[in-house]
Amino acid sequence: MITKPKAWLSWSSGKDSAWSLHVMRQRGDIEIAALLTTINRTHNRVAMHAVREALLDAQAVAVGLPLVKVAIPSPCPNEAYERAMSEAMAQASAEGVTHMIFGDLFLEDIRKYREENLAKCGMAPVFPLWARETRILAQEMLAGGLRAILTCVDPKKLDASFVGRAFDEKLLADFPPGIDPCGENGEFHTFAYAGPMFASPIPVEPGEIVARDGFIFADLLPRAAASAPR
Repeated sequence: MITKPKAWLSWSSGKDSAWSLHVMRQRGDIEIAALLTTINRTHNRVAMHAVREALLDAQAVAVGLPLVKVAIPSPCPNEAYERAMSEAMAQASAEGVTHMIFGDLFLEDIRKYREENLAKCGMAPVFPLWARETRILAQEMLAGGLRAILTCVDPKKLDASFVGRAFDEKLLADFPPGIDPCGENGEFHTFAYAGPMFASPIPVEPGEIVARDGFIFADLLPRAAASAPR
């Protein structure tokens, strides 16, 4: 019996990491043992995407995988981030993990950074979506049933009115020229709530829209908590 390599999957709560999970499960050549997510320990939200921890937990339940949370400060100096990730990789190695899976699409500097840092930990990176044409990839995600909401927009790159919108064909058609359909240049971030990687959709309700630290965020609430005081 051939033993498959064991991996953790870098989970941002967004569409790219969700689709990476789907693609890797279809490939079937690596055992995905857990999801790994960085958490802003000041606000208890997914770093950058600003998704509430309760929704992150619901995603992990829906995909049927344990979730490893790496707490980082806000703001987070790079040395603090690397120290936290190094500790997480030590834990992964102790559990027999040899690979990390990422949803990166085409940013060479990010890929090189991951490769160099994982090499120090004796880990190998896997990039299942790498170099896919992003418009085709976005349409493939939608055709495959993935559903997501834009939770964060960088208003220096994309108009703030796009925050809170569904990631769908109309959104892709409404993007101005120069916007990457998957937001790989940092134009936007998403929360994935339905798709073939989930056993069932994650019910969410829109909350308030806020501007913070130069970004525009759409708060999402677990549906059962939508009427609770914030």
